[in-house]
Amino acid sequence: MTARKVPVEISARHVHLSAVHLAALFGPSSTLGVLKEISQPGQFAAQETVTVIGPQGELGARVVGPVREATQVELTSTECWQIGLPVVLRVSGNLAGTPGCRLRGPAGEVELSEGVVVVQRHLHISPEQAKEWKLKHGDTVSIATSGNRPVTFHDVYVRSRSG
Repeated sequence: MTARKVPVEISARHVHLSAVHLAALFGPSSTLGVLKEISQPGQFAAQETVTVIGPQGELGARVVGPVREATQVELTSTECWQIGLPVVLRVSGNLAGTPGCRLRGPAGEVELSEGVVVVQRHLHISPEQAKEWKLKHGDTVSIATSGNRPVTFHDVYVRSRSG
């Protein structure tokens, strides 16, 4: 197979909020302020942060915008253990049966019945790239890095949707 270069990035813990939860946490007419654009087109690190509360602790998390249909909390396995939540590895957006938590913002708190995930490794490519590379949304691939300490990531989920 032909070698292709893709950026490899690490995503820090963050929260995607629904419109209902944004209003509950930050006030009824709140909008997300852009702190900085991130590598995914149309998405941004927001100025707003929340506190993620589990049964054994809490930690701060940046909100990532824009607003989504469902609230999702993305943590690492270590962060889940730290605040006493089960570790559930999922493709982003697949929230059924995941643990919940409490979120605290400056205007209030919300209790999530589900939505805390450790997100499966994934590759973002455009639909055009996917077609060129003979891939489709939902495929899995292996990605090998190079350099002094090369590593291969297996079962990397392909995310290829516009918008």
